[in-house]
Amino acid sequence: MSELEEEYRLEYFEEEGFVRKECPSCGAHFWTRDHDRETCGEPPCEQYDFIDEPGFAEEYTLEEMREAFLSFFEDHDHERIDPYPVAANRWRDDVLLTQASIYDFQPLVTSGKTPPPANPLTVSQPCIRMQDIDNVGKTGRHTMAFEMMAHHAFNVREDAEEEYAYEGEVYWKDRTVELCDELLDSLGADITDVTYIEDPWVGGGNAGPAIEVIYKGLELATLVFMCMEQDPDGEYELKDGNTYSFMDTYIVDTGYGLERWTWMSQGTATVYEAIYPEMIDFLKDNAGLEYTDEEADLVARAARLSGQLDIDDVDDVEAAHSDIADELGVDVGDLRDLVEPLERIYAIADHCRTLAYMFGDGIVPSNVGTGYLARMVLRRTKRLCDTVGVDAPLDELVDMQAERLGYENRDTVRDIVRTEVEKYRETLERGGRRVEALAAEYAKKGESIPLEELIELYDSHGIQPDMVEEIAADAGADVDVPDDFYSLVADRHDTTTVEEVTEEGDERFADLPETEKLYYDDQQRTQFEAVVLDVFDREEGFDVVLDQTMFYPEGGGQPADRGTLSSEEKTVDVLDVQIEDGVVTHRTDEDPGKGEFVKGQLDAPRRRQLMRHHTATHIVMHAARQVLGEHVRQAGAQKGVESSRVDIRHYNRISREAVKRIERVANGMVMDNVSVDQEWPHRHEAEAEHGFDLYQGGIPPGTNIRLIHVAEDVQACGGTHVARTGDIGAIKILTTERVQDGVERLVFAAGDAAVKSTQRTEDALYGAAEALDVSPENVPETAERFFEEWKARGKEIEALKEQLATARASGGGGGEEVEVGETTAVVQRIDADMDELRATANALADEGKIAVIGSGESGAQFVVAVPDGADVNAGEVVGELASRVGGGGGGPADFAQGGGPNVDALDEALEDAPDVLRQVLDA
Repeated sequence: MSELEEEYRLEYFEEEGFVRKECPSCGAHFWTRDHDRETCGEPPCEQYDFIDEPGFAEEYTLEEMREAFLSFFEDHDHERIDPYPVAANRWRDDVLLTQASIYDFQPLVTSGKTPPPANPLTVSQPCIRMQDIDNVGKTGRHTMAFEMMAHHAFNVREDAEEEYAYEGEVYWKDRTVELCDELLDSLGADITDVTYIEDPWVGGGNAGPAIEVIYKGLELATLVFMCMEQDPDGEYELKDGNTYSFMDTYIVDTGYGLERWTWMSQGTATVYEAIYPEMIDFLKDNAGLEYTDEEADLVARAARLSGQLDIDDVDDVEAAHSDIADELGVDVGDLRDLVEPLERIYAIADHCRTLAYMFGDGIVPSNVGTGYLARMVLRRTKRLCDTVGVDAPLDELVDMQAERLGYENRDTVRDIVRTEVEKYRETLERGGRRVEALAAEYAKKGESIPLEELIELYDSHGIQPDMVEEIAADAGADVDVPDDFYSLVADRHDTTTVEEVTEEGDERFADLPETEKLYYDDQQRTQFEAVVLDVFDREEGFDVVLDQTMFYPEGGGQPADRGTLSSEEKTVDVLDVQIEDGVVTHRTDEDPGKGEFVKGQLDAPRRRQLMRHHTATHIVMHAARQVLGEHVRQAGAQKGVESSRVDIRHYNRISREAVKRIERVANGMVMDNVSVDQEWPHRHEAEAEHGFDLYQGGIPPGTNIRLIHVAEDVQACGGTHVARTGDIGAIKILTTERVQDGVERLVFAAGDAAVKSTQRTEDALYGAAEALDVSPENVPETAERFFEEWKARGKEIEALKEQLATARASGGGGGEEVEVGETTAVVQRIDADMDELRATANALADEGKIAVIGSGESGAQFVVAVPDGADVNAGEVVGELASRVGGGGGGPADFAQGGGPNVDALDEALEDAPDVLRQVLDA
């Protein structure tokens, strides 16, 4: 018996004549109107019944089905809301990509801290599930990019309404199932053929009963009733082994797969023909993929069977192909040759849609986070195109999907794809040599290249496993590639870590009220009065808590204010300011006294400069988006007094011309002298009006959030700002640099700091002009001319050194010649640099002579060169000679160098060189 069996005994089931049954094949419990039904209706217990026989009265496209769903729920008193981005880390700090519609409302709405944007509501939310990447194209039903159509209701128990941001019950399980039934009926489905399978849901510390909606063999929806939380003392033990108890809140969390509903309406062989018909036709034509009528029928039959296999649990896809081939009575090799190209075509179409979602929503490829996942999908898509023979540019393929999805930034999307494809080509050229070396290493060991090496090759070099297989085969090495390789890679990057900060607590601190934050009331004030509520003695100074403060605590990349607190008895310095749970602590050098009345004085010039830089950060970000594109988003910022920096996500290096344009836009906003305004709207209203680009500097908590308006730029921000943009004075971008792939840093200065930085640059320019004896505007041209002349002179010197070395080797050098075995050796001292020594030694070796050259120009140095055929090891000779001057050296048998600090012993060492040569020869 299910732990939650009673939760599924709905009045609606009883009123409609449903019966509860247990599937004899899989053991699942399900509800059905058909009293004669035996199985649950889901594969592999039953086959698909809708292929070539659609389950709805009419065919729908994706767009038509989405509208039919949303309109139905609007007609049933739900408010339609706009979908959120696929990058869930825009409003959450615990995940990267949006994988379900409920992600839109976690954690603030589901926890009851803030109300939902509407209640009840309906949405069609684009989602990306990287864990499905390896199944796409193979099963006939999996897509990595999909839309989760949904309706949600947020309820709270009556006895707990005062504690939550919404109240009462909107509707619960009976109405949810009734709405599902009515929707199916409105589309012409035979609702007597629908089964509702019991499947308790657990995830993220929550749980509840859930129902899978199965029609004609296909799971169309999941109805989750989130009403439980993990509790060690809970009375319900669920399938994850943990115990749970009921919560005060209970939430209707439904998911209707848009793609599957569209597929059901058309009855095509796979879901891909239903949702990507035009693109699949284009790709098949471009790749020259043609089938005879007999082959097309075989492919369709294979697709029907693959859609019914539970590939999620089949580790070996080859085994799945074998099962299908046996069922169809064909050779597995022939079947594979027939279906694999088509599977790749399906995957390309799906992956291009995924990339359109990612880049259309402003994700920038990089080596971390969502950027890494986007890059992984792009490179896999390019490899699939190359493998199947699709030669259309990838940016055009992604643009086909971006156009269909209605994105307005399609030029940027195409530019991102083109840039990434070029980077991929460069990466492959570098990484191919690494694979060859690795393959040779493991071939020598007689071992397969392990999975960890494959993942490292992909992570570091972008080398896909099938490419490793090809290169390794040439070296005689084996490669074992798991079927879920890309899922394994994605799992390593599809998470985000939230650091937990723990500090020693203090009971008195927990009892203190939140500090009144005067710095939001009047950001221009620098003086105030307050009462000292408590003082905490720390190892380095004291933490002072006031009832109110003008001191801004460190946060959002803005350093804390500094200044003084003065009572009648003493004045203490404020060295740092922090905030925790709404309580502001002032780190001071002395104890001002608990209960004292104090006057606070900020370091006014420092505060004003920080305000200039913080407001300038907003302006520079806005200007960068205007110049580089709306995909630009903040990846971090740090404000300072002398300069500040902002890191932005961008897929290319920022040119000098772009920097100048950003400066012009930024300073135009300064000269417009517009007011800098703040407001505290409801977060849902703010998100609805301005989108999630509000959260450039982080995700603020609370129902109401503080917005800063600077002309057209609007950002959620907790920092202090100037009153008008003209108060900034000027903005000067000092440097740009690449922090990491996909992240560019802009370092800038504002106000007095901008003037000082400009003066430093001018001082350097005027200094160079004076040294070159030209006017400042002629410095670049003159410096370039001098540099070219210097390079030419260096080449001339090198040529003369070569000529001098050749002349010495021809007998004009005056060195001592001795016979060493059958070879003549020249021992010579030349006080010159190492380049000249090497050139002379090589010239002598070219003449067939052993060269032993010593120099005392920079310590005692030796160079030994040995021609082919001479049985003397140059490394051993150098080692012996260098030891006589207090040093060491060595090298290969034909050329070596070394030396030591004792120049006085150089000549004596050279005198001994003939004996050393003979000793080495005899050895």
